[in-house]
Amino acid sequence: MTLRLKKRFFVILTVLTASLCVASVAQAAVDSSLEAQIERYIKSLRAQGKLRSYERTAWLVYDFKSGKQTVSINVDTPLQAASMIKPYLALAFFHRVAEGRIIYGPESRKHMEAMIQHSNNDSTNWVMKQVGGPSGVQSLLKHSYPNLCRHMSIVEYIPPGGRTYRNRASASDYSRFLHALWNGQLPHGKEILRTMALPGRDRLYTDAKRVPVGTQVFNKTGSTAMCCGDMGILSVKGKNGQRYPYIIIGIIESRVKSKSYGSWISFRADVIREVSNLVYTDMKKRHGL
Repeated sequence: MTLRLKKRFFVILTVLTASLCVASVAQAAVDSSLEAQIERYIKSLRAQGKLRSYERTAWLVYDFKSGKQTVSINVDTPLQAASMIKPYLALAFFHRVAEGRIIYGPESRKHMEAMIQHSNNDSTNWVMKQVGGPSGVQSLLKHSYPNLCRHMSIVEYIPPGGRTYRNRASASDYSRFLHALWNGQLPHGKEILRTMALPGRDRLYTDAKRVPVGTQVFNKTGSTAMCCGDMGILSVKGKNGQRYPYIIIGIIESRVKSKSYGSWISFRADVIREVSNLVYTDMKKRHGL
C-alpha cells in the first residue's frame, strides 16, 4: 500500500470512528437537576431585565466519566459561531494534512496557534484559504464529518474588524466535535487540543471562582457585538488524583447589535462563568471531588 493510500485509509477510518462516537453521545440520557438550576438562573436574569427577550441562549454539558449529558438547552439551534468556528477550520486543515495534500510546518503552525490562542483573524483567513475558502471548508466538513456539523454553516471569511455574523453552528455540533476530539478520533487531534490549551483568558475557568485552580482548559471563545460564547473541555482533578473531564458550552446570541460592546460582552461572559460555577458544583457533588 502506498503512503498516499495509507493516509487516505487513515482519514476514512477516522471519520467512521468519529461517527460511532457521535452515536454514543446522542444516546446519553439528560440529567435534569443541573439543567433546572441553569434554567432558573437564566429566567432570573430575564426577570431582572439583565438578559433581553431578543437574546437566545444555549447550554450543553457532557460528563465523560459518567457518559451522561447533564444539560441540554436549545442545543440544536444554529447560532452565530463567531470565533468558536475556528477549531473546525483546524479540523479541515488537518484533514488535508492527513491526506498528504498540504504540509503542517513552521508557517502553518504559527498561523494555527495565532488562530486558536489569540483568535487572530488574518491567520484564520490564511488557514481557511489553504482548504479552499469558506465553501471548501464547508464542503469538506459536511462530506467527511457530517455528524460533527449537522447544523453548521460556514459561508464567509472573517471580515475586516472581525464582524462575522453569518457563520453558524449549534451547541450540539460543538459537543460532538469535542467528544470526538477528546477521544482521539480526529486527525492530528492532539495538536488541536494543544493549541486549545494554550494560555489565554476564557469564560469557563478564568474568574469562575468555584472552578478549582489547576483545572485543565481546552477551549475556544467567540465574541461579536451579537454573540458571546465559549465551548470547551474542563478537566478537574479529584481528591483521588484522577481527572474528571467534561464538556461545557454556553452561547448567548442577540438579534440586536449592541451599542456598547464592552459592557454587553463583559456581563454575558460573566453569565457563562456563573453557569460554569454551577456545572463544577454539580460535578463536585456527583463525583465527590
